[in-house]
Amino acid sequence: MDTKVKQENKTEERDTKQLNINSLESLGPYILEQDNAKNFVYISDVPQLCKDEPCMLGVDEAGRGPVLGPMVYGIAFCPLSKKDVLRQLGFADSKQLTEEKRDQIFDEMNRKDYAVESLGWAVEAISPNVISMSMLRRTKHSLNEVSMDSAIGLINTAIEAGVNIAEVYVDTVGPPEKYQAKLKAIFPKFKITVAKKADSTYPIVSAASIAAKVTRDHALKVWKFRERTNEEENSFGSGYPGDPTTKAFLGEIDLVFGFPRLVRFSWSTASNALEKKAYDMEFEEEPDAKASQKATYGSEKLSKYFSASKNENRKRHEYFRDRCLEHVAEI
Repeated sequence: MDTKVKQENKTEERDTKQLNINSLESLGPYILEQDNAKNFVYISDVPQLCKDEPCMLGVDEAGRGPVLGPMVYGIAFCPLSKKDVLRQLGFADSKQLTEEKRDQIFDEMNRKDYAVESLGWAVEAISPNVISMSMLRRTKHSLNEVSMDSAIGLINTAIEAGVNIAEVYVDTVGPPEKYQAKLKAIFPKFKITVAKKADSTYPIVSAASIAAKVTRDHALKVWKFRERTNEEENSFGSGYPGDPTTKAFLGEIDLVFGFPRLVRFSWSTASNALEKKAYDMEFEEEPDAKASQKATYGSEKLSKYFSASKNENRKRHEYFRDRCLEHVAEI
């Protein structure tokens, strides 16, 4: 029963692809069509060579540390006989490349005939909303567990698509020996290598790294807010806590509703900001409740927001105006 529920939940969290991504130009529009409150998985067309010949497969992620935006896991796969294609495309650790260079390589791996005929890739964009809920739910699901689940899911996606996997190379999260043993138990037929800095050691992991990093970069560029007005350009920065633009964005807290879904509210950077500025939250309990379950943020009470004001011309919050919500009883 638990397994069935877990599978159903996983299906609800993921959206499947509807359009092909065949260039850098088509990446943003595809991402824009997805629900950014949920995870989505995309896999490229699988070259026939990858079905006919033994392949290597690399796994890496992008956006593990930022307080904003999705974490993206990526895989890339290529026949063992086509290592020269990886060198020709110039794969290297995506973090060591400029954004322009990453975009260029991503575009070429989806456009050039020699690349399309022998190289495939897939990504899973893990919504900040899903990350936070996983880490804060009653049965905790750590970021490492979320990461491993995504990597395993993407490998299975490649298997289901017909990729003839022989070797798997993974950039580790946590102790590499423990992670490698876990993967070998799940995929006993594959030669599996889990290592630190694998993206700078194995070109196939570098390819996965670029797929993940470019996808995350463009997910932030086309992000659409549900909770506030969208602007023409990114006004929230890179998402890393040290970024001054990100710091300024995190200071713009709605005192009642907190942060938009772009923010990973399970990060201490976000929760500390809420504690300092947001209203207190009080939850009424049943009379026979044995223990108090009151969660508090800040020093002011939520009821103050709804209390009557001597200023009858006080402007109502846009959240209520946009939804045409009116008081039906005195508070």
